[in-house]
Order: sequence, then structure tokens, then C-alpha cells
Amino acid sequence: SDAVKVGVGPGSICTTRIVAGIGVPQLTAVVEAVEACDPHGIPVIADGGIKFSGDIVKAIGAGASAVMIGNLFAGLKESPGREIIFEGRIFKSYRGMGSLGAIQSGGGDRYRMTEGEEPVPEGIEGRVPFKGELAPYLHQLVTGLRKGMGYTGCATLDDLRKYRRFIRISAAGLRESHAHDINITREAPNYTRP
Repeated sequence: SDAVKVGVGPGSICTTRIVAGIGVPQLTAVVEAVEACDPHGIPVIADGGIKFSGDIVKAIGAGASAVMIGNLFAGLKESPGREIIFEGRIFKSYRGMGSLGAIQSGGGDRYRMTEGEEPVPEGIEGRVPFKGELAPYLHQLVTGLRKGMGYTGCATLDDLRKYRRFIRISAAGLRESHAHDINITREAPNYTRP
């Protein structure tokens, strides 16, 4: 195999975990896939669940060679979705490969559907706010990755993979990781509160 893509259900538009009852939390999936693939020199691609640049740091730290990003890029000018004006704001359409629309427009082969079979979608269709052009978002993601490497003392991505250390945190720890106890008055280009 040239590479292994890991991620069943962590994406924002994926419903596979609910529909099929299948999936593993993304960080666990990446770690376990890397443990199986590394001895054979097979790179792992983390697909799904990237909401912030810190998620890229964690995926690479877990051993992934690359990440796939959907939702973060879906609202950008360069993304394939069509622009929609809704209640005076611009959005872009966004759908998963397992959505009804994608299946009906030729994606059924991916889900082993036969001609005339009723689709059982594993994804949704929706809209995301229009965000502008790609370049500023790439800058935020790459610089966030570099900052994560700096905080961990890693000069290279290989160092990040080699010296990473994960600590399980509680819901309270996750809450304190986000901006809290304040009304945000100036939005940061790389953060939205959950």
C-alpha cells in the first residue's frame, strides 16, 4: 500500500459512527494505525476531525505523515462548493462523500451500491460561512503547527513524532483549554469557541 488513510466518522459532516455504529476516536485511530504501518514503511494520513491548528500538531505527533482537511477549507473561495446568500450573509455549500447528493451524483460506488438500490447516506449536506481566500488560513495553520513544535522543543516533524507525549484530559481540562469566562469582542482568525 502507498499509504493508509485513517478516520471513520470524525469529520464534521460524517454520520458513519451514528448510522453504522463504526469508528474509533481519531487520535486513537492514528496512533494504532501508525503502530501497524510504521514497521512496513507505510505512511498514515489522518482524515477528519481537524478543527484547529493544534489538531494538526496532535495528528502529526501521533505519527501521521499528513492530514486531510475538509470543513476548515470548505468556506474558502478556492473550495468547490457553490456560494449561497442566506439571510444577507455569504455561505458555501459543503457535503460529505457519503451524503445523499454525493451518492446520487456518482459516489455510490464508494459505498458498494448496486443499480437502483436505495441510498443509505453516511454524511450530510449543509453550508458553512464564507471565509475568503486560502492563503491567510494556511498561514494560521502552518504557524500554529510551528508554535506547537516550538513549545515541545521539536525542530522537525520527525522530532514531533518521536518525542510526543499525550495526556488524557477531563471535560474541565478541555473547557479551560478554550477561551472562557469572557465575551469575545475581537475574533481571532484561527479560533472559534465550540
